[in-house]
Formats: sequence, C-alpha cells, structure tokens
Amino acid sequence: MEQLPTSPEPCYKIAPAPLRVKELPERLQPREMFRREGAERVGEDVLLALLLRSGVPGVNVLELARAIVQRYGSLTALARASVEELAAFKGVGPVKAQMLKAALELARRIAAEGAAERPAVACPEDVARVLREQARILDCEVFWVLLLDTRNRLLRPPEEVSRGLLNASLVHPREVFKGAIRAAAAAVIVAHNHPSGDPAPSAEDLAITRQLVEAGRIIGIPVMDHVVLGRRTSHGADYFSVRESGLVSFDK
Repeated sequence: MEQLPTSPEPCYKIAPAPLRVKELPERLQPREMFRREGAERVGEDVLLALLLRSGVPGVNVLELARAIVQRYGSLTALARASVEELAAFKGVGPVKAQMLKAALELARRIAAEGAAERPAVACPEDVARVLREQARILDCEVFWVLLLDTRNRLLRPPEEVSRGLLNASLVHPREVFKGAIRAAAAAVIVAHNHPSGDPAPSAEDLAITRQLVEAGRIIGIPVMDHVVLGRRTSHGADYFSVRESGLVSFDK
C-alpha cells in the first residue's frame, strides 16, 4: 500500500503565547513568592512586579519587571532614571513610572533619615556611610560640608555647597564656612562625589582642599578631611581620603 507523503517541518513556527501571571504555577506568582519568602528574600524583579501590578499583552508583569532590571543593570542605575525615561519603557507608562519613582525616592529618604541621626564621624568610612546612598545615584558632582561638634558628631545633615563640575570659584571658603560659623562647629569635613565612579582626586580637588584647609586655620574651624566618593570596585573602597593619602597637610 502506497504511503502518503509526510508534511515537511514548517519553516515558520509561531511561538506559544507567554503565560499570564494568573496562569503561572502559584509558587511562581509574585504575590505568592512575596508571601512565602518575605520582602527581604525575594528578588528585585518580584518587588518591582508588585509595584507594576500588571504587564502588557504578550508580556506578563514578572517578565516586564525582569526586562527593566536587565535594562538598567542595578537599582542604583534605575534610581537615576527620570519619570519620562521610565514612562517610555514599553509596558510602564506615566502612571506606573510615577509610582516607581516615588518608591525609589522613599527609599532614598529612608537612607537620608538614617544619616540624619547625628552619628559620630571619626574616620573616612563614617563619612562614606553618611553620604554613600545619596551620592551613588547622582549624575553630577555635588560638594558637601559636614559640621562636627567637639565629640565628632554631626550637628545636622550634610550641607550641599555646590552642584556641578567643581572648581575653586564654585567651592568658595565663604560658602563652606558660613554654616559652620553660624552653628559654632568645632570642625568640618568636606566631601564630594565623582559620578565616573573613580574616587581618585583630581589636581583641582587637591587645590580646593589646600585652599579650604588654609581658610579653616585662619577662621579657627579646622578642616579634618576631604573625602571623595565613587563606587565600590574589586580593587578597593568606594571613597578616597585626602588626609589619609598625605597629598595635603591638614595639621600645620
């Protein structure tokens, strides 16, 4: 008996439609994972999916959350994104973008509250701990002054002196010491960030440090250190202490 020819394998294969969240096994649904594991143990994609609440046709909310995490690579990079940039992401839109930005801003303010509890600042690591969270998401240079009492405690949260590419005209001793004089600070520490991530100071950074140290001697409010904040790498810390480096003398 003659066999009928078999149909050739089709060249064009239509992929099955992705499962909606409700169609996923219960153990893989974001709300169930959150309930079972707890907020501290689930991944960023699950937390993000809970904020987004829903996906778009063809992409469920968990896939959307994972795509966003992969797109930005880290929560720090995601926190830097503007509302407009987030809204342009397929499946997000302006309302969800505002919700994401609000959640990230709340996280930043929680970190800032922790830094505002008058901690002792006795070493460069303490300076980095106070400023690290707000510095890491900045895309421009910001210069701060930390006002200290006689017990090396912060008198108040770090004061922003300037924003933009640092130079001696922007970081003037008058602006740096104005708050210190009013608060009767015993000493100050200055700090700024390098958005590039490399905390090594530039020649201009060192020149500014020398200028401020000399002004502090004249005023009677010593500058204890200049700490430059970058990003942590496998090669060392995420900050640079000018005092510890010996590149500028603070004790003359």
